[in-house]
Amino acid sequence: MRYRKQDANGDFIWGHQQNDFWLNTPDGVAQAVKTRLLLFVGEWFLDVTDGTPWTTQVLDKYTKDQYDAAIQDRILGTPGVVQITSYSSSVNTSTRVLTVTASINTQYGQTTLSTTI
Repeated sequence: MRYRKQDANGDFIWGHQQNDFWLNTPDGVAQAVKTRLLLFVGEWFLDVTDGTPWTTQVLDKYTKDQYDAAIQDRILGTPGVVQITSYSSSVNTSTRVLTVTASINTQYGQTTLSTTI
């Protein structure tokens, strides 16, 4: 799996030739998971059915069980992910931020990722 690296702002990294890519590493798979989680359904014009169902299953009151299942499905559907070994999510209602933390086994090794949405 070859995946272009992103900086802390989510922008692609350029100008370092092969060092701009993750190549068959758990970190590349973790970045792919984060990218997939941040994609809303209908946002990608080439496949409007792809994406995380934020507006239909996640962003509402009393939907924790539903959104945890949807997020875990997106993680497991990422190329290179073998299994989720641990998962947690928490919502800060005052800042309206969802934090997702997961440890995953990939075909290249184990990694942990944490992302805020």
